[in-house]
Amino acid sequence: MGNDFIYLNSIETYCEYCGFEIKHPLVAVVNMAEAKRNYPECKLNYGFYALWLKQGVACSLRYGRRKYDYQEGTVVSFAPGQVVKVEPEQGLINSSIGLLFHPDLIHGTSLGKKIADYTFFSYDEAEALHLSEDEKKAWLEAVGCIKELLVKGGKKEICSKIERLLDMCMQFYDRQFLTREKDDSDVLAGFERQLNAYYSTGMARKIGFPTVAWLADALHYSVGYFGDLIKKETGVTAQLYIQNNIIDRSKQELLGSEQPVSEIAYKLGFDYPQHFARLFKKVTGQTPSQFRLALGGE
Repeated sequence: MGNDFIYLNSIETYCEYCGFEIKHPLVAVVNMAEAKRNYPECKLNYGFYALWLKQGVACSLRYGRRKYDYQEGTVVSFAPGQVVKVEPEQGLINSSIGLLFHPDLIHGTSLGKKIADYTFFSYDEAEALHLSEDEKKAWLEAVGCIKELLVKGGKKEICSKIERLLDMCMQFYDRQFLTREKDDSDVLAGFERQLNAYYSTGMARKIGFPTVAWLADALHYSVGYFGDLIKKETGVTAQLYIQNNIIDRSKQELLGSEQPVSEIAYKLGFDYPQHFARLFKKVTGQTPSQFRLALGGE
């Protein structure tokens, strides 16, 4: 049973299975302690957006082979198309609070236009949102407001309240980035170590210059969470941070060796020297050869 897939294509499908009253066809606020039936051990394929605040310890969630960092008072978020394995804990009551909303709800709204900005929907299993008591209270109040609108509120008003809740989650993540440290080291220090190893082992020459996805995986982050961490720490995107690192390395190579520009380009992971020259000029205003000559090279 644990490997069975259950496709949650609609809010109505979910509510009907668990025995919740359907107050709105495209959005629901549920308390699993009130469910008449819970999903067994299975893999849920979400067809809608979902945010879950864990209360109690009645189940574990897995993404791939690893468990979510899903403790008491944490929020996890899922987007349409994501698959999560549910592992119920026998004899324990699940009292998690969930906000579920279908993509059709937000089409043509301001929330629909900015839904991609809420990058936490793509975060990985170890990147749940850990709420303080005050944050938990504010989160529950915001969800309560949405619940009250399900019968009497219009689409625009409901979407506005959901948007405010998602903005709140982004703010709480900003706080978490500043207060919650990675177990082994600072993310930027890890970033630099991975880049150094990438070049010192010759990986750039073999497979090209490092990507954000490769570095995020090497540091055990999802791409979205990693990108947000780097932006929070440096003020620039992870892609731009990598680009700047490559340019700094190229300057050292240009001034510290007599290697041809083409060889430096291949060493840095560029498929063609022209691509390296184009990026270098875009960033510095000079070609690699002009830079080398201007600073006393060849």
